Amino acid sequence: MIPLQLTIFSIVIYMLESLTIIVQSSLIVAVFCREWLQVKRLSPVDMILTSLGICRFFLQWLSIISDFFFYFNLNCVFWYISIIWEFSNVLIFWLTSLLAVFYCVKVSSFTNPIFLWLRWRILRSVPWLLLGSLIISCVTIIPSAISKHIQIQLTTMEHLPRNSTVIVRLVMVQQYLINAHRIVALSIPFLVFLASTTLLVSSLIQHVQQMQHHNTGHGNSSMKAHSTALRSLAILFIFFTSYFLTILVSLTHSLTDKRSWFWVWEAVIYAVVCIHSTSLMSSSPTLKKALKVKCWGLDAA
Repeated sequence: MIPLQLTIFSIVIYMLESLTIIVQSSLIVAVFCREWLQVKRLSPVDMILTSLGICRFFLQWLSIISDFFFYFNLNCVFWYISIIWEFSNVLIFWLTSLLAVFYCVKVSSFTNPIFLWLRWRILRSVPWLLLGSLIISCVTIIPSAISKHIQIQLTTMEHLPRNSTVIVRLVMVQQYLINAHRIVALSIPFLVFLASTTLLVSSLIQHVQQMQHHNTGHGNSSMKAHSTALRSLAILFIFFTSYFLTILVSLTHSLTDKRSWFWVWEAVIYAVVCIHSTSLMSSSPTLKKALKVKCWGLDAA
């Protein structure tokens, strides 16, 4: 058992992190909704970030509700909410990988015919890719929904005569196959993100090496822009990878079953989520411009 003071401290940190994530997500959606109302259109990156903001907003509220239900042993309610939480989380993974694919296709300097074709098609394909991410997430969550249904059935059968062989088989399916499915469901979009980021970094490094042969002011400014892009990609890669690993551990229940450390672990997870959300916000020129204008307005006031 851990000290009560550490548990309370972890809960406070977790709630502050959750509040920060909710505010960040609300800000993303508000900025892009205002942008859409002003110009009646959003860029593909802005559409993806808006979708991420909406998902993150609902995911964080679901996280708060499900965590307290789980901690206080309200299992049936927790299982139903956790299905929606898992769906939202898988959708966030696909949207983040879609953002990485878009940047890779639009920014990379590869002249391969496939890249050229994708660069021409991706602008008009983003709405369909968003819809595809939603459909894939819905299909992906079906085995987990079945698993939760099995858990609920097992709970309701606790005090009834039952076939122990059937129960053992159901538990084995839930523990091994469903956990394997969760790993695959998150690993596929993460691998897409990893491949896209690797290709983009490779392209940027090649371009920086080419620009080193030019000593003009334009070349220096271009190298500075590419170096900034590389740093941003490195930050996004580090924290999305950390997010992937922490969520993977959480979904497979290798640490969260230890209830005494539950809130400490949740505080760690959502510290990573908070930084990941910040790195996503920094990738949008529209958001950075809106934040600068707001900060200047506060300074002027």
